[in-house]
Amino acid sequence: MKVTDAEIVISAVSKKQYPSEHIPEIALAGRSNVGKSSFINKLINRKNLARTSSKPGKTQTLNFYKINRSFYFVDVPGYGYAKVSKKEREKWGHMMEEYFETREMLRAVVLITDIRHEPTRDDQQMYDFLKYYDLPVIVIGTKLDKIAKGKRVNYLNRTRQVLEMEAEDVVIPFSAETGEGKDAAWSNLKQYI
Repeated sequence: MKVTDAEIVISAVSKKQYPSEHIPEIALAGRSNVGKSSFINKLINRKNLARTSSKPGKTQTLNFYKINRSFYFVDVPGYGYAKVSKKEREKWGHMMEEYFETREMLRAVVLITDIRHEPTRDDQQMYDFLKYYDLPVIVIGTKLDKIAKGKRVNYLNRTRQVLEMEAEDVVIPFSAETGEGKDAAWSNLKQYI
């Protein structure tokens, strides 16, 4: 997909701040520092529309990025980061639950994992949570460029098994460095936008 227009519209903390337009939304979820911002930037061919950081836990709001004036990417706070207070994590949890449970325009969720590592318990819980709400899930395995080509199938199979993925959900290997997996990600996202 050719992206000609991309902008951040709002960083929301509650339902009353969500955009009022009735256009599709694709949420992006994943552990802190797993590469959500890099994934967004690579997909839309921008260096820093979504801010990347070496410090985990930087995304603390629901960030609505309008793409081609026709749909939103919604970057949600990363989970599993220990240096954020328990109270703050609970606040993020409520904010994310409210969004996932009530947002009519939400069409699918991209669950971003690091392909080099087995999905964490938090990844498993997020996948199960999304499936509980009947949300289509596209799993992206980032950092693909760090894995030898001959070992990739094993890593992808491990992700499927650990998450106990349903047959209709896909896992796409992806590299923000090389762009590998970008076309596959767009072809899977298109059905929801």
